[in-house]
Amino acid sequence: MHYRSIGNSKVSAIGLGAMPLSIEGRPDEQRAVATVHAALDAGITLIDTADSYHWHAGERGHNELLVARALRSYGGDTSGVLVATKGGRGRPGDGSWTVTGTPAHLKRAAEASAGRLGVEAIGLYQLHKPDPAVPWADSVGALRELLDAGTIRAAGISNVTTGQIREAHAILGDALVCVQNQYSPAVRGGEPELRLSTELGLAFLPWSPLGGITRSSLDGPAGPTSAGTAFHDIAAYHRVSPQQIALAWLLARSPAVIPVPGASRPASVQDSARAAGLKLSEAELTRLEGAR
Repeated sequence: MHYRSIGNSKVSAIGLGAMPLSIEGRPDEQRAVATVHAALDAGITLIDTADSYHWHAGERGHNELLVARALRSYGGDTSGVLVATKGGRGRPGDGSWTVTGTPAHLKRAAEASAGRLGVEAIGLYQLHKPDPAVPWADSVGALRELLDAGTIRAAGISNVTTGQIREAHAILGDALVCVQNQYSPAVRGGEPELRLSTELGLAFLPWSPLGGITRSSLDGPAGPTSAGTAFHDIAAYHRVSPQQIALAWLLARSPAVIPVPGASRPASVQDSARAAGLKLSEAELTRLEGAR
């Protein structure tokens, strides 16, 4: 496994997005736990979760509890695993998502997440999405209070603009360690945020990093999945999956990038982990630059 940095933490260059283990169409618990164990066996040391990753109403924290159980039941050393969770979104159980970024909610949510994860302090806590009804500085200020209280060790922000990154960085300083925005072969609108994250020394965690190669867990049944693109052609040449090529391309975009592809089967996460050691030529990267 190759490694990159999130603040002071060294983590695997590929993380595990645990969301598919708890939302619609989720696997049974045995397969879900086996998927987390397979990630750990493959050398993955970053697991991305959130309190809102669940399917039905009344299941808040389903994914956090699942990740915690999987870590406890793993036979090997998990002391180097960074579990990153998020707060500020909700799921009423009808397939929709809500946003609540009030300081009081974020502080309660972080404390509840720490309890579900079974930790005294959350290694990385991310504000899931800006709440348009709450001043951004107030929401980010709640992260500052959580840091000062020792509830969390490092902070991140997600689904943000460059302006919001700069404002959060001014409030949190070095305690702000990452940005998590959508970015993939099919969705490249996050280039400005990626460039700024790299400039500020922040890790950039693309969510839904396989968009355009594999349907996202957030897409509906008609969500697009490409075929016959340059990603597929180069994958055939290397005799690997198109997913590996997409992840290797992402890693080559910037040393700040740490993709967190989702998985619901052991084989999927094992395939993703192998992308960390896949090197693409300059000619291949140039070709993929124009591929969608």
